[in-house]
Amino acid sequence: MSNNIVAIVGRPNVGKSTFYNRLIGERQAIIDDTSGVTRDRQYGTSFWNGKTFTVVDTGGFVKNSEDVFEAAIRSQVQIALQEARAIIFMVDVTTGITDLDEEVADLLRRSDKPVFLAVNKVDNSQRMMDANEFWSLGFEETYFLSSLTGSGSGDLLDAVVEHIDEDEEEKSEIPKFAIVGQPNVGKSSLTNALLGQERNIVTEIAGTTRDSIHTKYSKFGKEFLLIDTAGIRKKTKVHEDLEFYSVMRAIKAIEEADVCILMIDAQLGLEAQDMSIFRLAQRRNKGIVILVNKWDLAEKETNTARDYEAEIKRRIAPFSDVPVVFISATEKQRIFKAIEVALEVYDNRSRKIKTSELNEVMLEAIERYPPPAHRGRFVKIKYVTQLPTYYPAFAFFCNNPKHVKENYRNYLENQLRKNFNFTGVPVSVFFRKK
Repeated sequence: MSNNIVAIVGRPNVGKSTFYNRLIGERQAIIDDTSGVTRDRQYGTSFWNGKTFTVVDTGGFVKNSEDVFEAAIRSQVQIALQEARAIIFMVDVTTGITDLDEEVADLLRRSDKPVFLAVNKVDNSQRMMDANEFWSLGFEETYFLSSLTGSGSGDLLDAVVEHIDEDEEEKSEIPKFAIVGQPNVGKSSLTNALLGQERNIVTEIAGTTRDSIHTKYSKFGKEFLLIDTAGIRKKTKVHEDLEFYSVMRAIKAIEEADVCILMIDAQLGLEAQDMSIFRLAQRRNKGIVILVNKWDLAEKETNTARDYEAEIKRRIAPFSDVPVVFISATEKQRIFKAIEVALEVYDNRSRKIKTSELNEVMLEAIERYPPPAHRGRFVKIKYVTQLPTYYPAFAFFCNNPKHVKENYRNYLENQLRKNFNFTGVPVSVFFRKK
């Protein structure tokens, strides 16, 4: 099973969010000198040395009691240890080793996961000297860096990606669907509604991780694996921060699935956390279906569903070719329709187009609307082929690949979608030198 999750842990205000932003190449996490600014869990995709992995910034906390505050950090470290492939433990050279650093270090040393100690804010020779005291924490993999300037981060990432699998996907004989979404949107209800019909349809397969349940569904001529993220099994020893735990489970499920079924609450709509999950699935080139649950409770007028769907597609643009199904898991309304749509998206994701057919259609579209010239240089696209990847990816061979603009790339993607059915699936378009 793919589990390329790297978690950044440590006490607040050591620079975790700054480093996280550097890794994902966006200013997504809010950065401030006040401790505990990161309230929501941040997660995004990073790429280094040809390997792609998911980064989770565990963030700080705003709690009343100092004891609760420290307990919350401990609980996040525990979850990261169970769920992540590798841990980056960040400390701050300007404050030296604190009691909380010692305590986190003690937890991490007992783990069998690879732990990388990142001593942050090392940006001058005096701090380089001061940083040497952190060797006393006992981590062989210790790196001095500055997440603000980026110095030293390359060496750390070189070491981290040694533990990351190549970005390949295991192909199984049957589709793998992950039901993801925020807590309390009805993931458990949907799982139970699908599996609770007849006793003979459920076969539990031992998951590759200790507490991941893969349930095989085989009924009405349909067969697939359901990867559960609904928290059916409870851990006995860890009293986890539930929101953080659900995020880690969702990320692992997305990594492993062919199609992500993103459930949202009809009364809440598409929220920021839903958008984060959606974008993560999109960046990982997974098939996506959006289920609007609790539709039976929504107040409706003539065009309510149409307008609701239009608003979702506006929010998720430019990748808006995604099916939206309105369901009620508790009332079992349209739940089988949802599965049929997910199976269609699975087929779309593995669709292969003949090269001759592809060229016939796409070269005509290119002739109809050729790429704009760049500084007097004409771009001529001569040939197109589908790449042998596990998701739809196409290479367009041309004379000046660097001069093809983003809006023309979007035009070609739209033409691919118009002529071949790739609904629910991200499509990658590359330009190569002929």
